[in-house]
Amino acid sequence: MPEVLQYVLIGLAVAALLGVVLEEITHVNKAKVTLFFGTFAWMLLFVFSPDGAEREGVLESLNENIAEIAGLWIFLVAAMTFVAYLNKKGLIENLIYLVLPGRISERALLFLTATFCFVFSSLADNITATLVSITLIMSLKLSAEKTIKYAALVVFAVNSGGVALITGDVTTLMIFLAGKVKILQLLLLAIPAFLAVMLLAAMLSIGMTGQVVVENKRSEVRRVDIAIALIFLATILCTIVGNFVFQIPPVLTFLTGLSIMFLVARFFSDDIETDPILEYVRQVEFETLLFFLGILLLVGMLKEIAVLDGLVRVYDQVPAVLANYSMGLLSAAIDNVPLTAALLKSGLEMGVAEWMVLTYAVGVGGSLLVIGSAAGIVAMSKVPGLTFGSYLKYFLYLFIAFNTGFAGVFLMGRVLAS
Repeated sequence: MPEVLQYVLIGLAVAALLGVVLEEITHVNKAKVTLFFGTFAWMLLFVFSPDGAEREGVLESLNENIAEIAGLWIFLVAAMTFVAYLNKKGLIENLIYLVLPGRISERALLFLTATFCFVFSSLADNITATLVSITLIMSLKLSAEKTIKYAALVVFAVNSGGVALITGDVTTLMIFLAGKVKILQLLLLAIPAFLAVMLLAAMLSIGMTGQVVVENKRSEVRRVDIAIALIFLATILCTIVGNFVFQIPPVLTFLTGLSIMFLVARFFSDDIETDPILEYVRQVEFETLLFFLGILLLVGMLKEIAVLDGLVRVYDQVPAVLANYSMGLLSAAIDNVPLTAALLKSGLEMGVAEWMVLTYAVGVGGSLLVIGSAAGIVAMSKVPGLTFGSYLKYFLYLFIAFNTGFAGVFLMGRVLAS
């Protein structure tokens, strides 16, 4: 492969990364940017590869890359369809108002918000969990400063909850699908992650003494909605048990659950022309999925031209725990999806304990800066006054909570390894 082509391909990857980081300035959706550069890079690989064995190798690598992306995509579509349905039918909102009393202290509300975000983001994708949580916070009509404080807690709690289940965070799902950790090992991450969230809530609650009046907005719930909510929970449980006992791929379990959801809707005569159940597939965040597609194509290209070997050298120079910690801090500035994909594609070899630490680091490290995660970007777009600077005021609290969770995961990994 010509050396000039390598530099051009690296330049395309850098341009795509800049497009992601500068999305708020350029106003060009990061999904469009990464998809263009990802597909264009592979086109160049084919055009400038010599005919014969080398071009066949490029085709084989692309097919392998597409197969990995397809498995990730199908799983996310199935999981997101469940959440889109439950959110549209008001079940998630009803659950919130069922738990919340009519009047609550600001301090208690912080802990309830943290708990809800943590649990809900384990079941749903981070974007949906953030949107639902921020909508709730905005409805309480708090002062601008307090709303920003709650938003910072939401971002950290959502990212923390997502690391413990493959339904909650795409990086966790990627590490699991690569065979680096098992589902039950991931579940153990919930303990230190939740303690870190509670620590952050405690620090943020200092000086908060006011009361909040909660306006009840519960809507009518039908039998079919409850049935589909139970199917969703059963699907998650079967995914964990099925993978642990029978090694059933999670994507197969979720597709089965999705098909049951469609059939149950038809049984209840809810699958009608005015509200067809298949329409909820269209409500999935396809911009997010297209972003993942573009990023994973770019990372696959970088692996093909052997650029990712440099990441492995970092782990050769310093202990794995320090390298993983550095990756967590790096994820505050660089999206954790390309960072995780690059590490997985680089051929990095670590034990289960180290992979657990990395899962937490890249999953939660993005919370340190508002631009470091999808949850932060969503919150920034919805909360007036939430900017890079206003979020940065809580950096010390976020940093302490992140380090506490990281240390807890590290100690847990040491116990498992012994």
